[in-house]
Amino acid sequence: MKRPRLLLLSFLLLLVLAEDCKSNTPEPDISTLPIMSRQLRIRVGSDTFTATLFDNPTNTAFVARLPLTVSMTELNGNEKYCDLPQGLPTSAVNPGTIQAGDLLLYGFNTLVIFYETFSTSYRYTRMGRLDNPAGLATALGRGNVTVTFEVQP
Repeated sequence: MKRPRLLLLSFLLLLVLAEDCKSNTPEPDISTLPIMSRQLRIRVGSDTFTATLFDNPTNTAFVARLPLTVSMTELNGNEKYCDLPQGLPTSAVNPGTIQAGDLLLYGFNTLVIFYETFSTSYRYTRMGRLDNPAGLATALGRGNVTVTFEVQP
């Protein structure tokens, strides 16, 4: 009778420790992340934004698929997201705070543009950040929206 309890308690302790290790992994300072030589152009209706992309396998695969026009879905009054037809390489971290203008990958195929700043406990792969997110919330609006991603010439 004591052996099953001991196994169960050991298992629960391992789960707690594993989750604690995962959530406390500090994210590197994003100002030190290498950036790609290419920039991303993001078109929303008549508005155009430029984003600086981090130099990582996620963006190498993403840029190879551009140009890309997608319908992005509203979520939580702070973001737009879409599921990409094919997954991308990932290296997820918990950013702690998401900034307006962050371009992140959730899971392996959900592309997200954030238009509000807030704290999060979720894990994302950093893709880039809009150079000037002023007007982004207005351009994206409160409903679903069509967005085009292309390499800046």
